[in-house]
Amino acid sequence: MIKLSSVGSLFAILFTITTISCTQPKPKRVINFPETNLVEENLIPKPLEIISTNDGFALDKYTAIYTSKDVEGFEEVGNFLADKIKSKTGIELPVNIDTITTIETVINIRKSDTLDQNLPEAYQLHIAQDTITLHSSTATGAFRGIQTLRQIIPEISNDTLTKNKVWVIPTGKIIDSPQFEYRGAMLDVARHFFAVEDVKKYIDVLSYYKFNVLHLHLTDDQGWRIEIKSWPKLTEIGGSTEVGGKSGGFYTQEEYTDIVNYAAARHILIIPEIDMPGHTNAASVSYPFLNGNGKTPKLYKGTRVGFSTFDTKKDTVYAFIDDVIREVAAITPGPYFHIGGDESLVTKKEDYIYFVNKVEKIVQKYGKRMIGWDEVANADISSSSISQHWRGKKNTQVAVSKGMKIIMSPAEKAYLDMKYDSLSKYGLDWVGHIPTDTAYIWTPESYVPLKSIMGIEAPLWSETISDIDELEYLAFPRAIGYAEIGWTAKENRNWEDYKVRLANQGPFLERMNVKYYSSPLIDWKTNQGMQKIKK
Repeated sequence: MIKLSSVGSLFAILFTITTISCTQPKPKRVINFPETNLVEENLIPKPLEIISTNDGFALDKYTAIYTSKDVEGFEEVGNFLADKIKSKTGIELPVNIDTITTIETVINIRKSDTLDQNLPEAYQLHIAQDTITLHSSTATGAFRGIQTLRQIIPEISNDTLTKNKVWVIPTGKIIDSPQFEYRGAMLDVARHFFAVEDVKKYIDVLSYYKFNVLHLHLTDDQGWRIEIKSWPKLTEIGGSTEVGGKSGGFYTQEEYTDIVNYAAARHILIIPEIDMPGHTNAASVSYPFLNGNGKTPKLYKGTRVGFSTFDTKKDTVYAFIDDVIREVAAITPGPYFHIGGDESLVTKKEDYIYFVNKVEKIVQKYGKRMIGWDEVANADISSSSISQHWRGKKNTQVAVSKGMKIIMSPAEKAYLDMKYDSLSKYGLDWVGHIPTDTAYIWTPESYVPLKSIMGIEAPLWSETISDIDELEYLAFPRAIGYAEIGWTAKENRNWEDYKVRLANQGPFLERMNVKYYSSPLIDWKTNQGMQKIKK
């Protein structure tokens, strides 16, 4: 006979055994992965160091993502990765969910202060057969790391390894950090206006290739595109048209803030540009007292430059500028404010210098660091201000001599609005043609000393384009090459290697519905072609 106390103990033992068996993960599957080589993945920008261990990590419905929870931004990075994996594979991965018995592989995104490359955007990616661990000291570094991970997830699942779909990620280690702190693109929304959703799409593609700046050229002769509440006619009148005469448009401050926040979630900084003292016709049409060229301003729909200027001697002009910079700076969290300053051809030299000196102080008054096109270096400005080289080599040499940092945007190499060749549908050619190889094969340090370079930027002026498809035609694939020039040191860059990796960006660009220019220099791979290979 069994005593009741013994029966109770037996039930307790059985209950404990049952509970343990229900909460423990089931035994690992044994998967015979095909041999992989992480070194041969088509990563852009090319990482600093890649080591392959020739095995596979199974990404499938049994995978979960875990992040550092007590560190700002890391959980958001995990959720962003989960969203992108779902859009690519259809798999919905849980993020920071408590113990799940069906989980067999894990992606860990962790804060670490012990990296060899302890820079804000540095990361290390360790990929083993059952665990991927991404380490970075910042959420921004972690975000850059997940772009690398996104690129090594295959476009097509391997259905032969298990009963369910598996995307095999090659194992190994990636150690990475950027060459330059500033890796930007510029979009001219003044000559032709681009809607909020178009700008967001551009941001999405830029972030995939680790850009960290989008410079918005918000004002020019043809249009004023940002609401200034204290000066409403700027958008009512100055924002009413664009090149060619179609109705223009503008961003309300709420819409601009939406763009800023969208970019920030992708760890991209928005830099606003209010171009002055030239390129100011749209402002002067709205408020004629600003005008300094002696002619009656009228709405301008053409593409000529250099005919407009502010009146640099009026105190009321600087009161206006103070209001504009104050309002735009208040809704732009980053440290920079771009004042343009180029092609002010009808402004007397002494008036130009006087103007830039005064405007720099206004920018600093609102806690920002001034950026200007290379002409601004001729003013008596602080070494803390930044010169953006586009054409004036002498101007850039002056900036270097003053100890200023330089953003490299040489027009003959980095201008996205130049035609690829004589047959290009869109673009200009005043500085020549920029085919895909010319856009890639150059080094910023061949212009100025490396220590003076803050980074690079690829400007896209919009005289000849009016919608997102045309924008993408000029921007891609060249912007992808600029991403690598900004991130990857020159000793790690090679055209023959790059063009193979670029060819394999086709499926991503197609999935994003990017209307890129199919350069004949590249043997493009496509989703359709990959499906044929699979069959």
